[in-house]
Amino acid sequence: MGSTLTLRLPKSLHGRIKELAKSDKVSINQFLVTAAAEKLSALQTQDYLENEAAQGKRKDFKKVLSAVPHTEPESFDNL
Repeated sequence: MGSTLTLRLPKSLHGRIKELAKSDKVSINQFLVTAAAEKLSALQTQDYLENEAAQGKRKDFKKVLSAVPHTEPESFDNL
């Protein structure tokens, strides 16, 4: 089992979390664990992509881009 964390939530937020957890058929605890994991994943993904971008080289990017054939976009993709 994990650790215990005590939170003070505004009543309105607690109520909404309770409603959403019930509609998802999960406990409030499971709902909050999932929400925290999703947020952490999003932040880690952003950090990962920023780190990868910082290591990129314009020369390599242009080399890959030059291999992409020039084609007109589909009609539904035109701006």
